[in-house]
Amino acid sequence: MSWSSAADASLGLAAVAGRWSVAPAALVAAGAALLLVASSFVRLRRAADGDRPGLGRLALYGAGVALATLSLVSPLDAIGEDYLLSAHMLQHLILGDVAPLLVVLALRGSLARHLFRAVPSPLRRVLAGLLSRPSITGGAWLLVVGLWHVPALFDDALAHPAAHELEHLSFLVTGLVVWTQIVDPAGLGLLGPGRRAALALALLAGGTVLSEALIFCGPLYRPYVEQPDRLLGLSPAADQARAGLLMMIEQLATFG
Repeated sequence: MSWSSAADASLGLAAVAGRWSVAPAALVAAGAALLLVASSFVRLRRAADGDRPGLGRLALYGAGVALATLSLVSPLDAIGEDYLLSAHMLQHLILGDVAPLLVVLALRGSLARHLFRAVPSPLRRVLAGLLSRPSITGGAWLLVVGLWHVPALFDDALAHPAAHELEHLSFLVTGLVVWTQIVDPAGLGLLGPGRRAALALALLAGGTVLSEALIFCGPLYRPYVEQPDRLLGLSPAADQARAGLLMMIEQLATFG
């Protein structure tokens, strides 16, 4: 099928609203993440003195974990894989930016310090060294975001579940790292305010390049162009432009 010959069949959201999926790895990881922080929360709340985290922090952390998990098991995943690039972009933004930011904000203070001290000393030194090098971590974030949106790699990830899971994991990990540097939840002081602001601006600039490419280029991703069922009646070009606009707005709201 040629890119220009996609049928003009239009589907409503009701057609895909029931497409929830079971993602065992995501559910296990979410459960482990919740248990880890909940146990630290209980220990700190029982402490006689010190900076005891409030229930709001635990709720915010749970919201971040739940949001990331829902992006993988809710109909958003199926819509993004099979119908709309804009839905797929929303999933990427949740995994790479929004959920990591909520998690890092929730851990600020005693929770982050408690978790950092629990890391074995050799690994803690490696982690501190990594967090003090924004050129490496920021470069990794830009590389991950850029490469996975190269059409050939994007299409390959859609076609191969293992590659798709690696894509999601790389978004989540790099997102957690850069937001840890920008927010500094444990108060390590490895980066001064100027370097943290510079990192955020560099990531915003890189994301802007990609979002503008999506807005102004013609349709780039073959699976969405060749999908004969047009969810919400969106053409491939309109869908891609919405994906780029969504990315631009989200990153202006977070990194900006």
